[in-house]
Amino acid sequence: MSEADPIMTGIMAAQELANGGDRAGARAAFATLWERTGPDGDPLHAVTIAHYMADVQDEPADELDWDLRALEAADSLTDERAQRHHSSLHVAGFYPSLHLNLAADYAKLGEDDRARAHLELAEACVSTLSDDGYGATVRGGIARLRERLSQAG
Repeated sequence: MSEADPIMTGIMAAQELANGGDRAGARAAFATLWERTGPDGDPLHAVTIAHYMADVQDEPADELDWDLRALEAADSLTDERAQRHHSSLHVAGFYPSLHLNLAADYAKLGEDDRARAHLELAEACVSTLSDDGYGATVRGGIARLRERLSQAG
C-alpha cells in the first residue's frame, strides 16, 4: 500500500464491523462512506464500498443493487489506480468475484437464467485470479453455485 487513504481506512473499519456481526453498523458506515464518494467519485472507493455494502444487505434485491453498482464502478477502474492502493491489484481479477456475486444474487431472486449468464461470465475470466486463498475461495464459490444451478434445472 502507498500513502494512507482515509476512505479505504474507513471501508476496512466498516468491514470489521460486518465481520464482527454488526451488519447494521456496517451498513451505516458504508452508507456514510458512499455519501462522501458516491458512484462518480474514485472508482476504487466506489467498487469497494458497493462490493462490501452488498454483503450486509438483508434483502436480495438490495444486495443485487449494490453488486450492480460494484460492477459498474469496476468498469471505470484502471489498474494504475488500483495499484496506487496495492501494487498486486489488477482490475481483471475483480470480475470473477463481481460476476459470481451477481449470479448468486439472481439465483436468490429465482432468476436462474440471469444467474447462469453471470456465472458464465465469472467462469470466463476465472483465469485472472491468482493461485492463492482468495482465488481458491472464488473458484470454490463458482463451482458450488454451478452445482446448485445444475440441480435446479
